[in-house]
Amino acid sequence: MPDAKPRPEPFAPRADAAALDDLRTRLRATRWPDAPEDAGWSLGTDLDYLRELVAYWADGFDWRAQEAALARLPRFRAPIGGLGIHFVHARAVAPSGPAMPLVLTHGWPDSFWRYSKVVPLLTDPGAHGADPADAFDVVVPDVPGFGYSDRPAGQPLNSIDVAGLWAELMTALGYPLFGAAGGDIGSHVSRYLALDHPDRVVAVHRTDAGLPIFGGDPADLAPEEGAWMRESAAWGATEGGYAAMHRTKPQTLAAGLNDSPAGLAAWIVEKLRAWSGCDGDIERSFTKDEILTNVMIYWLTGTIASSMRMYKANAAIPPAQLARRVEVPSGFSIFHGDVVRPPRAWLERTANTVRATEPPRGGHFAAFEEPELYARELREFFRPYRAAVTG
Repeated sequence: MPDAKPRPEPFAPRADAAALDDLRTRLRATRWPDAPEDAGWSLGTDLDYLRELVAYWADGFDWRAQEAALARLPRFRAPIGGLGIHFVHARAVAPSGPAMPLVLTHGWPDSFWRYSKVVPLLTDPGAHGADPADAFDVVVPDVPGFGYSDRPAGQPLNSIDVAGLWAELMTALGYPLFGAAGGDIGSHVSRYLALDHPDRVVAVHRTDAGLPIFGGDPADLAPEEGAWMRESAAWGATEGGYAAMHRTKPQTLAAGLNDSPAGLAAWIVEKLRAWSGCDGDIERSFTKDEILTNVMIYWLTGTIASSMRMYKANAAIPPAQLARRVEVPSGFSIFHGDVVRPPRAWLERTANTVRATEPPRGGHFAAFEEPELYARELREFFRPYRAAVTG
């Protein structure tokens, strides 16, 4: 007798009052480091801004309000591949025809939070000034070790493993064919969905192509590809310290970040500022409530260690896997404020790129920073592939 399909169960977590009281106690007892005068953000997180954020977190931030807002998303958990997977599953609202299924995958340092603003724009485009025929059934899982999904007890999963879980999840939800999209680690997961499940994924959209990996003759590169590789190497040398720690000694770092909410906020906030399209003013892209909601998900679930360990797993992916070219129709939206933005020549070298755009606003977290713009990018890219899914 065939195994029964995993049964999703509604899920709306509510933090214990004791955990919130403990958090406030820790915030108020923060042992602050010193910093040179006028250091600002030049050495990492600006101490003055962090003090301001922590003071608001302790005495002004309303987690219950944010928790209730997140609970309005249709959220579930289901056993997939031996792990409890948390996901948003939002069906299209009154579509004019069958809706296209779309799985969206987040990266680090975030979770399903990355797509919380864009879900209603994709499921109900007619209510937001767009064509109702562009409605999606949207699935937004938390990667194992992030957010409210289970943490792998043994070796961390890599992006290939997670892509396999997502294929299983979409089967469990009744979607034999679907689109895939993502950014950061989610870009890698979406890529491997297209590589390993091309009979399921009709098209794949990404907001980045990752850092360049090329084992061929540099003379074969277009000039703009070579320039991008040099730019990426320079970025890694000045901005990639976090990733080196994640890949090599994540547990050393996790001991402090999992114990100190101020330390956790400092580690995450600096990346939100550096990678977004905020031009140095983080609150142009994220309010304090939005920043702290993202940080709170890490704090309450205790997932900073497990999220960082995924970098180590991804670093061990064999070069032959990294060099594979995606043949599934691929689209890229390379937002203006993102880091290490690849040229079109590289996108075409590594994927069957049928559409590549450069939206003028937004950065690495485009789905959260510019949800309307991001939703429009997805609608326009996936439109030609709807018939393949919906008939």
